[in-house]
Amino acid sequence: MGEDRLTISDIADALGVSKTTVSRAISGKGRIGSDTKKRVKKYIEEHHYAPSDFSRGMSGRKTNNIAVVWPGDIDTVDLPFFQKCLIGMSETAAGYNYDILVSIVLGNDISGLKRIIENNKVDGVILTRTLVDDLPAAYLKASGVPFLAIGSSDDHDILQIDNDNYDACRELTSILIAKGMDKIALIGGSTNHVITRTRYNGFKAAHDKAGLLIDDSLVYLNVDREYKLGSIVDELVNRNVSCVICMDDSIAGEVIAHCRQKSIKIPDDLRIASFYSSSILESASPAITSLNFNVRKLGAMAFELLLDKISGEDVHNVILRNYEVILKESTK
Repeated sequence: MGEDRLTISDIADALGVSKTTVSRAISGKGRIGSDTKKRVKKYIEEHHYAPSDFSRGMSGRKTNNIAVVWPGDIDTVDLPFFQKCLIGMSETAAGYNYDILVSIVLGNDISGLKRIIENNKVDGVILTRTLVDDLPAAYLKASGVPFLAIGSSDDHDILQIDNDNYDACRELTSILIAKGMDKIALIGGSTNHVITRTRYNGFKAAHDKAGLLIDDSLVYLNVDREYKLGSIVDELVNRNVSCVICMDDSIAGEVIAHCRQKSIKIPDDLRIASFYSSSILESASPAITSLNFNVRKLGAMAFELLLDKISGEDVHNVILRNYEVILKESTK
């Protein structure tokens, strides 16, 4: 790569520092040690790099704003996930002198997002959820604005970053099967959410590897937690399932609450695990077997990846294997 193509990533790699550090050294804003700042400036001078050379990059953007699309049905999804993800983005944005605009999308109403894009208020957009029928993504593709999606998508034209939900769900399910739980129920949310499909595929892969068939009558998707969940739990107890896996912490919390109300003992009467853990489950008694993801890191890396795309760098989809399987009392 010639010097006229020097990017912040090139400088960071050469000096063994982060892109945030390089950005702060160039802008003169943010916390950075004086020695590190001198090293960055010396490298820039030696390689004839200046902000004016970086017209394709972040310092040449018009707004220094990024839009983050937030689901409007936040009361029915995993609120802690979006909160932690946004914190990671915000911390990274500060290092690049960027601000975040949150755009709420409820159902098919993308009027707020359109207003932001059409008024040229942002340099790019981060979608925090992928959908099977993804109207926001289709609109952004047509608009030409740089964007990425947190989550997976069958559309290979969409830049994507996600935790390795498939492998994580496969691993947790495999562990439960290895512990002798061969009659496992699964409860999940909307099948229009790609994450629901991903988690199901991981669940299925574990059964396939163990040579077990999934009992479709024990798989409950598109569950309305307030209307159907209680009767589902009662049915599972009556059918003596080995364990019930909840696709997220919100569903797990509702299942735990119903068990407490009906005096269903965990794990004696019903074992419970969750494909996602958060503060919702921290106070659960007994403690719940679950998957723990570094969502803050996911948000931070999503923001940096989008800035790389905006600056014209060669970017690729990213899958982060940053999860832990946490076995606790609920599956003993």
